[in-house]
Amino acid sequence: MSSTPAIAASPRSPRLQLAARVAAAVLGGYAFTWGFIAAAMALLFKAGMEFHDAEFLASALGLLLYLVAFLWTIGGRGRLAVAWLVLAGGGAVLAAVGSLVQATLV
Repeated sequence: MSSTPAIAASPRSPRLQLAARVAAAVLGGYAFTWGFIAAAMALLFKAGMEFHDAEFLASALGLLLYLVAFLWTIGGRGRLAVAWLVLAGGGAVLAAVGSLVQATLV
């Protein structure tokens, strides 16, 4: 008889992997969308669009982008670290762009 247990515990349970992927989709998607909306709104306003029109258009596009980012993260077969890097890193870069554009407006 073997001394190893019949059911070996995997190093990472599927439930933990799913919870981590959902957290990345929700939080990382939010960060990416927030950065996108900030950058898009500032760039559209700088391009001459009225403020509230730029705000509405950036927010409407951001809603669609959040859906795409969420589905990409949940449905992706790639590494979770890559999803975090793309979403959180991209959101930080976009937020920095929006901040720099806003600084030129003031």
